[in-house]
Amino acid sequence: MATKAARTAHPVLGTRALNRATLERQLLLSRAPRSAMSVAGAVRHLIGLQAQNVKPPYYALAARLDGFDPAELSALMASREAARLVTMRSTIHTHTAEDALTLRALMQSGGPDRELRMFRRGLTGVDPDRLRELTRELVEERPRTMKEIREALLVPWPDADPRALSVAARCVLPLVQITPRGLWGSGGQVVLTTAEHWFGRAAEGPARADDTVLRYLAAFGPASVKDMQTWSGLTRMREVFERLRPRLALFRDEKGTELFDLPDAPRPDQDTPAPPRFLPEFDNVLLSHADRGRVVPRDEYRALTWRGNQSHPTLLVDGFLAGVWRLTEETAGTALLTVQPFAELTAAERSAVADEGERMLTAMSSAGSYDIRFGRLPDTPPR
Repeated sequence: MATKAARTAHPVLGTRALNRATLERQLLLSRAPRSAMSVAGAVRHLIGLQAQNVKPPYYALAARLDGFDPAELSALMASREAARLVTMRSTIHTHTAEDALTLRALMQSGGPDRELRMFRRGLTGVDPDRLRELTRELVEERPRTMKEIREALLVPWPDADPRALSVAARCVLPLVQITPRGLWGSGGQVVLTTAEHWFGRAAEGPARADDTVLRYLAAFGPASVKDMQTWSGLTRMREVFERLRPRLALFRDEKGTELFDLPDAPRPDQDTPAPPRFLPEFDNVLLSHADRGRVVPRDEYRALTWRGNQSHPTLLVDGFLAGVWRLTEETAGTALLTVQPFAELTAAERSAVADEGERMLTAMSSAGSYDIRFGRLPDTPPR
């Protein structure tokens, strides 16, 4: 472990430098050209996309890939090259098949196991091994809804808490939400089977912690040990970073926190222009660091992105969180994009946001016409 003196000798990366480096890794400083990165490649590079709701993965890619068409991600999911399941922090992500099979095993202790412990009082007398076996039999016989799984599990354990049984079923096994759930423009309730059954093969083993740290740094770095733990939900990752230390570049932020990075990873000049970007709710660029100051300029802005337990889609201006937005159908065939900045934008910034909004609408809305308005969203408090 590095001494305090050694850490203070590391070069300092200021907030804007960290912001630009992270945006570049996240494909948000400039969109990746399709000749350089495919949809599957982007999903893998980003180590999955937040998918608590159906549409966010599509909007996440629209902000990051040049010429993205939602049908491309739908095609990956329909062909079972990608799927939705619980992984990091026990939240639903869209992953490539390979990551779905291997990352979940690594992340088990960082989310599913922790969530399972929260419901242990409702599982008195429930044998987890037997529960895992019964759940696998049920969903591999045929994909089932969570209601069907819960009702079947209540037969051997009638005194268990029904909600706890539901949570336990998705925690003890990597359960994939099968299509048409998650396809662009398609409806469908949540129907589940195991990742192995859906992809037609078993995982060769869990992802290696060392490899996952390197992938995290490639997508979210430079970063501290706590940053990586925040993203993954895992604990005790210090020894992994220490093992990798000789292979990594070392920095510190303005608070003195030690940061690790890949030696050859891009670290653009802090004054590199960062165009506006419309991000979906729960985008990982806002959730994957212990210190979110590299993207969230003011603490109070975090509260403004939420309504109840749901997140608003967010807007970046000059690389930093600057507002929220909503896309609705105002009248038949007309889309309305409402943008609520948290602070007054300059005329140039408003123009750039409107241009980016028009680009997003062209790519993501089938409406024949659209309108872009700046103002307060109906269910957010006034500033």
